[in-house]
Amino acid sequence: MKNILIVEDEPEIRELLGNYLQHDGYQVRLAEDGVAALSLFSKETFDLVILDIMIPKIDGYGVCEVIKKQSDVPVIFLSALGDEMSLIKGYDLMADDYVTKPFSMPVFLRKVHALLRRNDSSSTRVPSCLIYEDISMNFDTMEVRSHGIKVDLTAREFDLLALFLKNPGRVYTREMLLDLLWDYNAFVDERIVDSHIKNLRHKLGDAGNVIETVRGRGYKVAKKDP
Repeated sequence: MKNILIVEDEPEIRELLGNYLQHDGYQVRLAEDGVAALSLFSKETFDLVILDIMIPKIDGYGVCEVIKKQSDVPVIFLSALGDEMSLIKGYDLMADDYVTKPFSMPVFLRKVHALLRRNDSSSTRVPSCLIYEDISMNFDTMEVRSHGIKVDLTAREFDLLALFLKNPGRVYTREMLLDLLWDYNAFVDERIVDSHIKNLRHKLGDAGNVIETVRGRGYKVAKKDP
C-alpha cells in the first residue's frame, strides 16, 4: 500500500484530502506544520508528499528543499499562491507538480495516480547501460555518472535524461515532454519542463551541454556521427 504524507495547516483541507486518498486505497499520514512533516519524513518511508506552501514553523519551500536533498520521493505543492514567481520557485526546488487552490478533487486524484504510476514504472526497467559521450546511465542500479563521477538525479530527471539519450537527434517540444513524462500535460505549466532541464544540466556539469535548446521548438541531444 502506498504511503502518502499530507502537509496542510487548514484542518478541513487536510482531512478532506486524507479521507479521499484513504478511500482510494492509500495509507495516509497527516502533518499540520513543517517541523511535524520533517519529523514524520525522517521516521517513515513515503511514496508521495502533498505539501502546502504557507504552513507554520517551516514553510513548504523549506520542507521541499530538505526532502529533495534526502530522497527522490515525488512532491506535489498545494497552495493558494498561483503567481508566476511562486510557481517558478516551486519548480526550481524540483517539485514534481504545483496545484493551486481551489482545485478539482477528481483531477487532483488523477495527478496522484499518474505520478505514482510513473514512479512504479521507473523501478521495473530492464537492466541495461547506456553511454553517451561523458554520461553513463545504468538502468539496473538507476545510477548516472558524468565524467565518471556519480550524479544524484531525481526520478523525473533520470527519466528525462534517458528519453533524450535513447533518442539522439530527436527534438522534443515542451508539450511532448509533458505528455510523455508527466502524463497529465493539460494540468501542468510548461515551465516545469524548463526548470527540470535547467536542474539536469546543472547536475551533469559540463556534460550537461549535450542537452541542446532548439530555439522556438524544444530540446534535443545531438545525434552522434557514425
